[in-house]
Amino acid sequence: MNLSQKWLLDYVDVSEVEPHEFAEAMTMSGSKVEGYCREGADITGVVVGEILSVVKHPNADSLVICQVNIGEAEPVQIVTGATNVFAGAYVPVATNGSHLPGDKVIKKGKLRGEVSNGMLCSLSELGLTVHDFPYAIEDGIFILGDDCEKTPGMDIHEAIGLDDLCTEFEITSNRPDCLSVTGLAREAAVTFQKELHLPEPKVEKETGDIREHLSIEVQNPELCPRYIGRMVKNVKIGPSPRWMRERLRACGVRPINNIVDITNYVMLEYGQPMHAFDFKYVKGGKIIVRTAREDETSFMTLDGVTRTLSPEMLTICDAEGPTAVAGVMGGEFSSIMEDTDTILFESACFNGPSVRLTAKKLGMRTEASGRYEKGLDPATCLPAVQRACQLVELLGAGEVVGGMIDVDNSPKEKIVLPLEADWINRFLGINLPAEEMKTLLSRLGFGIEGDQVVVPSYRADVRCKADVAEEIARIYGYNNIPTTSLRGSCEGKLTPRQKMERRVNNIMLAQGYSEIMTYSFISPKYYDKIGLPADSALRKSVVISNPLGEDTSVMRTTTLPSMLEILSKNYANRNMAAALYEIGAEYIPQGENELPIETDHLTLGLYGDKADFYAIKGAVEALLDYLNIQDVDVEADSTNPTFHPGRCAVITAGGEELGVVGEVHPLVAENYEIGTRVYLAKLSMDALFAHTPADKEYKALPKYPASQRDIALLCNEELPVLTMEKAISSAVGSLLEKVELFDVYRGAQIPDHKKSVAFNLVLRSADHTLTVEEADAAVKRALKALSALNVTLRS
Repeated sequence: MNLSQKWLLDYVDVSEVEPHEFAEAMTMSGSKVEGYCREGADITGVVVGEILSVVKHPNADSLVICQVNIGEAEPVQIVTGATNVFAGAYVPVATNGSHLPGDKVIKKGKLRGEVSNGMLCSLSELGLTVHDFPYAIEDGIFILGDDCEKTPGMDIHEAIGLDDLCTEFEITSNRPDCLSVTGLAREAAVTFQKELHLPEPKVEKETGDIREHLSIEVQNPELCPRYIGRMVKNVKIGPSPRWMRERLRACGVRPINNIVDITNYVMLEYGQPMHAFDFKYVKGGKIIVRTAREDETSFMTLDGVTRTLSPEMLTICDAEGPTAVAGVMGGEFSSIMEDTDTILFESACFNGPSVRLTAKKLGMRTEASGRYEKGLDPATCLPAVQRACQLVELLGAGEVVGGMIDVDNSPKEKIVLPLEADWINRFLGINLPAEEMKTLLSRLGFGIEGDQVVVPSYRADVRCKADVAEEIARIYGYNNIPTTSLRGSCEGKLTPRQKMERRVNNIMLAQGYSEIMTYSFISPKYYDKIGLPADSALRKSVVISNPLGEDTSVMRTTTLPSMLEILSKNYANRNMAAALYEIGAEYIPQGENELPIETDHLTLGLYGDKADFYAIKGAVEALLDYLNIQDVDVEADSTNPTFHPGRCAVITAGGEELGVVGEVHPLVAENYEIGTRVYLAKLSMDALFAHTPADKEYKALPKYPASQRDIALLCNEELPVLTMEKAISSAVGSLLEKVELFDVYRGAQIPDHKKSVAFNLVLRSADHTLTVEEADAAVKRALKALSALNVTLRS
């Protein structure tokens, strides 16, 4: 939004405020200023000149010599090739050393032997067009008209009104009320504590009655809450006065003619887009606001382009069909022409989202649609159309027809919010009396009824008490709010689950495993590759509605295929060894309209010369030991289809399954084209977290010495060593500090299907030194428990 300072001064006197101060204060009060500039700032040294005489150049048929009065003691001589100059004309004169737009510098020189002390300027050389001064000649010298000051020597900026200060505002989408001169004037008045003057527009003289000529029907009140029509007859089309053209130019709008300029002027002044229809093209004297019909697909807009309408688009129609696209652009025959005699002013409020969708589908975004889509106030329609008719009278552009047709379906209820001064002070960290708060809000246009705030209709962004507090804060001044320390505790820290996951990452990296990350969506074919049976529950996956392709069409129910894919790629790239891990999610579907259960799992993958079942099992045991998970058991599992039936085990803790570890089935490895043995482990992060103690328990260093005993045992080949360790621990009880396997032997001295297993037992008492008898008794209890497993002492 570009704001003319001259226009702003009509409503609030900020003439003594410096531009920089104005920009900074407006920004701090909530109306951000992007920048400002003075019109014609790139023009210097150009003054008004009176041509005293024009004589033919003696050495050139196309040049003339002018003697020009520029307010100095003696006239200056200027040579020009213009054909429209004459004695008595007042023109812009660029003197010696002056600057013009485009970094053009004018210097004294000679033209065909005659001295020229400057240059006479055209409109284009001043950065202007015939839209700014319609009476000027586009390709000749600019002859100043009666609307300009004609004092020789006067600076050209002042003489032709090229001296306005233009301020560019960035208006956020929640403040459409500031997309207007009056809206920014209201903000400036409050910011600088100045009086605001917003006179109510009035029409002094009216003739006839509009209802004798026009009827208006709104068939879609939800898309058009308000529609007002007013008429003007005996229209006189012509240029606008200079003051109006100046203000439009300063705001970035090109002047066209008085009627079109009035609609643009009102849009900038009140923020309400308007349209003027040539009434002779309003067939049947009817305006019907409705959505387009199925057969109304082709429509030509003002820019001469045929648009395709659709049934959800709101249109302005006459008795025969659409004449305009509501809130976007008028139709081919709705524009003002030179022979226009009667016009219909439209001031309406249209649904913002509807205008936005229509403009987007038609591929045309106009100044009007950009305002409507932000949500305008229906109450502004009336003063806007009244202002337009007032300007018609002021400019002598026609006769206003009496009355208006106002179809008002807008909501009338007021938004009333509590003014809780104590809460606002606590919320903002200030100490402002309630009466001062009321004063600030009143200056912003809010109504005050006791301890309640009545929100004005143009402030659709204020809907709760926090919004009221914000209004008070920005006008009170953000810089005036004292700096305070944060209240309450705001200490950031890791959750216990995050700490556990970090520990998992640390121990896996310490063991030489590299972390990978894979996609959670996979191909259903992956389940075949890992050998899942057709009736496996893991094949029931969450199906993605719009997958990138079949390879990413379902959410995985197991992370094993993802790990095998990465191992396969590493093997294919001739990486002879790989040790990888990932903490990834699995998704277990629940119901048609329910979200799946999402659980994290730690997945390990291993292959290479030093890789075997015990290597990956050892990595898992090191992790469990690092997490201090107790009562761990390992049980063989020959039923998992992805793993080798003789080299797979289930890891449990306290009877709950933690995961699985083992060698990949040879057929599965073949499916992934891995030509070596490959090993996997998968552990539930939820189960690991559940069995990880929150704190480590401190144990004092022992005061008494330990007793050690070595026992060599003979047992069946298939008996797990862990089972024997648990039997020993259970039998010895609290005296057993540690049991450690140090030898497994198979050889000629050992019977077939048997093995020799040797343990070192560390025995210690917390309150005395163990006697030999106590140590021997503990060993005997261990041997007795082992005998139940068919384990004997090796002789």
